[in-house]
Amino acid sequence: MTTPKKIIELVDRFDRNRESYRSGSYNETQLRREFLDPFFEVLGWDVANRRGYAEAYKDVIHEAAIKVGGATKAPDYCFRIACTRKFFLEAKKPSVDIKGDTHPAYQLRRYAWSAKLPLSILTDFEEFAVYDCRIRPTQADRAAVARIFYINYTEYINRWDEIDSVYSHDSVLKGSFDKYVESNRKKKGTSEIDSSFLEEIESWRNALARNLALRNANLSQRELNFAVGRTIDRIIFLRICEDRGVEEYGQLMALQNGRNVYARLCHLFRRADDRYNSGLFHFKNEKNRSGPPDEFSFRLTIDDKPLKDIIKNLYYPDSPYEFSVLSADILGQVYEQFLGKVIRLTRNHRAVVEDKPEIKKAGGIYYTPTYVVDYIIKNTVGQLLKGKSLKQVGKLKILDPACGSGSFLIGAYQYLLDWHLEYYIRNRPERWAKKRLPPIQKGPAGDWRLTTTERKRVLLDNIHGVDIDSQAVEVTKLSLALKVLEGETEQTLTSQIRMFRERALPDLGNNIKCGNSLIGPDFYDEQQLTLLDEEERFRINVFDWMVEYPAIMKDGGFNAVIGNPPYVLLQNMGLPKVFGYLSDKFKSARYKIDTYQIFIEMAWRIVKDGGTVGYITPNTFLRNKYAQALRSFLLHRCKIESISLFDYAVFRGADVDTSVIIFTRSGRPSPQHRATIRRFASPVAIERMGSVKQADWLNRDDLNFDLSLNKKRSTGIIDKIEGHSVFLGEFATAYFGIQTHSRKEYVSKEPIGTSWKPAIDGANIRRYSLIDPVEYVNVEPTAIKSGGKSSVYEQPRIGVRQIGKRPIATLLPSGWYSLNTVYNVYFTKKSDFDLHFVLGLMAGNLLGWYWEVRFFDQKRTFPKIKKAPLLSLPIRNLDFSKNVDKSQHDRIVALVKQMLSLNKQLATAQTDQEMTAIQRQVSATDQRIDRLVYDLYELTEDEIQIVETEVS
Repeated sequence: MTTPKKIIELVDRFDRNRESYRSGSYNETQLRREFLDPFFEVLGWDVANRRGYAEAYKDVIHEAAIKVGGATKAPDYCFRIACTRKFFLEAKKPSVDIKGDTHPAYQLRRYAWSAKLPLSILTDFEEFAVYDCRIRPTQADRAAVARIFYINYTEYINRWDEIDSVYSHDSVLKGSFDKYVESNRKKKGTSEIDSSFLEEIESWRNALARNLALRNANLSQRELNFAVGRTIDRIIFLRICEDRGVEEYGQLMALQNGRNVYARLCHLFRRADDRYNSGLFHFKNEKNRSGPPDEFSFRLTIDDKPLKDIIKNLYYPDSPYEFSVLSADILGQVYEQFLGKVIRLTRNHRAVVEDKPEIKKAGGIYYTPTYVVDYIIKNTVGQLLKGKSLKQVGKLKILDPACGSGSFLIGAYQYLLDWHLEYYIRNRPERWAKKRLPPIQKGPAGDWRLTTTERKRVLLDNIHGVDIDSQAVEVTKLSLALKVLEGETEQTLTSQIRMFRERALPDLGNNIKCGNSLIGPDFYDEQQLTLLDEEERFRINVFDWMVEYPAIMKDGGFNAVIGNPPYVLLQNMGLPKVFGYLSDKFKSARYKIDTYQIFIEMAWRIVKDGGTVGYITPNTFLRNKYAQALRSFLLHRCKIESISLFDYAVFRGADVDTSVIIFTRSGRPSPQHRATIRRFASPVAIERMGSVKQADWLNRDDLNFDLSLNKKRSTGIIDKIEGHSVFLGEFATAYFGIQTHSRKEYVSKEPIGTSWKPAIDGANIRRYSLIDPVEYVNVEPTAIKSGGKSSVYEQPRIGVRQIGKRPIATLLPSGWYSLNTVYNVYFTKKSDFDLHFVLGLMAGNLLGWYWEVRFFDQKRTFPKIKKAPLLSLPIRNLDFSKNVDKSQHDRIVALVKQMLSLNKQLATAQTDQEMTAIQRQVSATDQRIDRLVYDLYELTEDEIQIVETEVS
């Protein structure tokens, strides 16, 4: 491409005044405004937010840089797609030596590594360097370590294509950035932030546990776990607050100088109590505070050395962590694994760390991916918010009854914060900002932000959680507290504390509680307390919902219950009394009792009528004979809104088939109520299957949740589709793939000679995506029984999988052959149709519905796509001389190309955040294609509703 005129002008201006710019008087702010902002605007980024998006949706975030000891404490630019970070840019003034100075490179790499970003940019315009930030940074690294791209400003003009093809907004959106990331992957030395930080805090736990056990001979095992966990939580909180500018930078670091480190650390804890009002720091009796104060921690003895070692590794230059960009997601993933172990005291009062027994039996801990959390929240909390007033939203009560490290509650809280900010911005924001206790205020960049007071109110009004593990409860409180403080600085917090005369954080003791969600105090009605030892009582940890949440339960219960309940067979837990209690109390607890099944019934008990439950669980309850009682319970007491199946491993490293169920508590659910059925082929590929009447499940003797579709022939829609169309066979054919005389002899994992070609099977084909071939086929005539016409394979064409309820199709490139589980659809006559247009219709929802109504044989175990029906698909006829018809055609072509590009990114997506961003783009593009196709065939809204609810 031709280098843009603006870039040529920037290069020329810099060249003319280079010596002036390289002088110490030309600062970083000037450089950003005069060179870097216009540079990235040419690349398509809305650097100045000219589109006027709210803070949450901006392309580019200009971090509020906090100067501490001469160092910038935030990256200068954060570039985002669909609200997801893609890369940072750190700017330096031209007098800095980008190529040779180690400090700027280390600084940038710490930011990006801590934020789990694969690549980021360091530039002063004169020099432009890109770093692979998956490699853990160390202070001793030379500036060239992990640098994968470097050019001087004089090369911008000749090498503009290279920069534009990776870092432009359009290229990032289309996946070129992700491809570049993957092509530059370096295996050696990679150590992602979550695994590294987990290793770090596990080493702290080991050191503190050993020292506390040694110096505090009377500590019980429970007290030791509390002391270690709470000390780590408090240090992490204060250190994160320092890097975010909320606490004075370096106050922990100063403790390394001198003796009595723990006593001085406790002084910081007491000061934090005065400032934050958080249960994390609660050391004195106060009115209206939940729970007793912690008078235990200050009686502990801890040697200086373990504390100094911990603190030393938390600061630049020894620390690779930049806590200002450490997200709640990453912290949650770290803590989820951290909480899977417990400190045990030996007979000699020595501390050893080992896996918790229940974690061993469950096979480990698996953090719920962000995109699953978002999906459940959108379909529960998101639905509840629709049409609500501000006052009504303030009354919504949301609960995770097994909250763990708090991922679902953090997600729900963020969803609510976004809703509130949008509400105030839409409704005369200046008026709200003038209130005595304003919910919004202008940020440093002039954008509207929620005040800390409002963020606290939303948290206290709406968010609730319970967990049996006291440490998990404290971690959830920690994560939510940090969420409240996002965007604040020491100055803004101090100002608000003075203005409103209240501490910066809420006491979450009445919102997030420790207890056993499944076992109430009636457990002791049949048990004698004297027969249970102290450890059993703590392990059982009974919980009374009416006592703990009296106002909510008196009002009928919670509005939404969300989460990922534990999956543990109670028979394996060695608690026979608990097994008997739950069998008597819960209708769904029969024979083999898995805790997740009881959590489903428990959610129904604590959600109010009309309230919604959303869980991710194993999908075994859908058909398992031991879960029939649970299915009966749900069918007679709930409206099942949706069941989503995952045809892949959601939890990395766990072999468990999962599903998401969303249901509404209903006194008398109508048998005619329809549950939406969705199937996910991957994190980004949603195959909408349709809907099922609850009556269809109720009428089965076994009450199995049979997810086969209940087809309703709609003659009027079919007539409309066919009446405006030509059949596919009028201008195209479907050529069946190669069948060899002997698969064993003529199909191989490796090419044996020049006549062996890459071959795809039906399993390689996904909707709008294609898995690279792993087989080769011999195309010599003597090897092939049928389907060997090479001219078919040496052209782009549509590939359709042979097996399926509806055609599953994607674009096949020339040179890739196919075996006889694939139809190859190509044009036999000259046509104005673009191949992508035909693919968009074939893979779209409307013709999928049409196929299932007209051609799908439900009796077949393996439904097949056949050639004659395939060629009978009705392709909307267009008059290309009319601008309207041509425009509709071309828009579908463009969107289908975008879908193909987005799906190619799946193979290179490395993080949950990337997957979530891509999934949002795929879903939005898919919906736009479907909408255009409905319009193309002139369907009414009522007809669209039939298509999307009957089979879709």
